[in-house]
Amino acid sequence: MNETLDVAPADASLPDRGTMRTESGEIRSEFIQTITAAIAAEDEAFLRAEVAELHEADLGDLIAALAPDDRVRLVELTGTDFDFSALNEVDDAVREEILEELEPATVAEGVRELESDDAVELLESLDEEDKEQILEHLPPSERDVLARSLDYPEGSAGRRMQSEFIAVPLAWTVGQAIDYMRETPDLPERFYEIYAVDDARHWQGAVSLDALLRARRPVPLADLIDEDRRRVTVTDDLAEVARLFGKYNLVAAPVVDAENRLAGVITIDDVVDVIEEEADEDFKALGGVSGDEELSDSVWTIAKGRFNWLLVNLATAFLASSVLGLFEGQLQQMVALAVLAPIVASQGGNAATQTMTVAVRALATRELGPNNAMRVVLREGLVGLVNGLAFALITGIAAVAWFKMPGLGIVIGLAIISNLVAGALGGILIPMVLERVRADPAVASGTFVTTVTDVVGFFSFLGIATLWFGLK
Repeated sequence: MNETLDVAPADASLPDRGTMRTESGEIRSEFIQTITAAIAAEDEAFLRAEVAELHEADLGDLIAALAPDDRVRLVELTGTDFDFSALNEVDDAVREEILEELEPATVAEGVRELESDDAVELLESLDEEDKEQILEHLPPSERDVLARSLDYPEGSAGRRMQSEFIAVPLAWTVGQAIDYMRETPDLPERFYEIYAVDDARHWQGAVSLDALLRARRPVPLADLIDEDRRRVTVTDDLAEVARLFGKYNLVAAPVVDAENRLAGVITIDDVVDVIEEEADEDFKALGGVSGDEELSDSVWTIAKGRFNWLLVNLATAFLASSVLGLFEGQLQQMVALAVLAPIVASQGGNAATQTMTVAVRALATRELGPNNAMRVVLREGLVGLVNGLAFALITGIAAVAWFKMPGLGIVIGLAIISNLVAGALGGILIPMVLERVRADPAVASGTFVTTVTDVVGFFSFLGIATLWFGLK
């Protein structure tokens, strides 16, 4: 039998996804205007009601959409109802701008409501003086926890780990562990497993919650320990931690120090953030853009950050152009060479970029290494040859139809084959060499690969043309 349930209407004053965002997911301009007007009128009650219940991600988007002056006022007017974790959802430049304008005591009060990993993420981008001022307003126990995490290297597991976790003696039974969790008020907000330790806090193993809840109360925790459980150390690189999570399908991993003492835990939500940050940095680096660049940065900051690689590109462009200078006489004798030369270089550059993108990503994910390097290099060379033959035929026919010179079609076809093979090999070998010398392939590969294809493209096309047509 079908029944119709009467559902009470939601309070119209509280925003939900349907009223705050458009169908495409963007924040409605009307909502932003309403919040802006409330900030201007200093309507604290309205702002607390409208903003306090927003998810941290939604609140972060709202902050980014507001004018710079309104962002700080929003935090001040909503007071204790403001969720400081929302500041981790905005650009670094926006977060620093807000934190520098707020009183250290206000920031410290907000930090106290956060889990330790979120608090560290909030503070780590600030300069030392600002961090110290904020930490001074925290109770000693909380200050020591955050200071210890901030002392770990940037990009390490120790910097991103959550210091709140559940550790119990290995000698306990399932019943004792469950009773402890029921009776202890100050547990982590969300957890997936508990950890067994000895009297010196050395990590002994992990017990997942599903295994714990399926076992009978008298069962010793030692019987439920997962002996193959992966753990990470405080100095492990976050990118390596993310790969560990992906490879072994982890949702949480204990973090231990050099003496195997339990120091914290990393959970899947932190790893997702790391993966997004790594992908963002790699994508920007492939275009010669600093991984620190944000949409909120000033014109001067962005221009300064992009200048260095543009300067390197200019130098390599002059190198490629110098090849054309070697064939100045040939270019004057046959204008068609000047018209078609950029086509050869461009095709090689595009092919190299395809290979380079795959290679850089494979190196980053450790899919490409010494064990399969030769096979992958050979494969990419053959791919360049196959595409080179295909485009040699297409380009050769087009060149003959355009300039009515059969020999020109053969010349450009041979040059296309040479450059696509060179581009494929350069696109795979250059990132591998850069990785071997501990340079970032994502940052440096593009400039060198483009230079290779320009030089090989121009030299092969004009050199073959010189030999074929007997130019001087």
